[in-house]
Amino acid sequence: MRRTLFWLLPLVGACSSPAEQATTSSDTDSAQTVAEPMDTARPAAVNAQSDTLKVVRKRHIFSAAATPDVFTLALRGPNLLSSEAVFTITTASGQVIFREVLTAPDLEAALVYEMKGPTATQAEREAYVRRRLDEFFADKNFQRPAVPAAATYQPGLADRAAWDDLHRRPDALSFHYLVGKEDLRVIAWSPLRKQVVRVQ
Repeated sequence: MRRTLFWLLPLVGACSSPAEQATTSSDTDSAQTVAEPMDTARPAAVNAQSDTLKVVRKRHIFSAAATPDVFTLALRGPNLLSSEAVFTITTASGQVIFREVLTAPDLEAALVYEMKGPTATQAEREAYVRRRLDEFFADKNFQRPAVPAAATYQPGLADRAAWDDLHRRPDALSFHYLVGKEDLRVIAWSPLRKQVVRVQ
């Protein structure tokens, strides 16, 4: 009997050795005590208007005959030449019916047609961008009819049904604006589609 117990003791000891028990409890303890890393990447509080450089607004009849829409161009960024201009049209009820983002180079590119030398100074470039913003919603950029009688449909713009509908409406109004050097864009409110469409 003593001989049997003598052989069982090392076996029992091996199954529950203190070293193994210590390792198990140590792993469990460390898993419970190690905290999640702190969130140091949380963004700081930002003032939504802090980067707004210039905002131009104009109220003009566009999507409804009785109530004018608000045309807005908001230039935001670190400086005039490294910024984005958000162009929106908002109805009298507050619904944004059109939104496009233009870059400072989009506004500045046509300066090449006015330059007297091979390059323009930073001051000249900034002055030109300011002038483009101030003149963006000039009355001359709103035209009626939206689609002239002599115009022909160009695939890739408004769908044909919306274009034809506007072509038949002499009272429809369009808005014209230049992007880059030569990309003249013409948009109009489509009563058929109930949205702003590009007609040129």
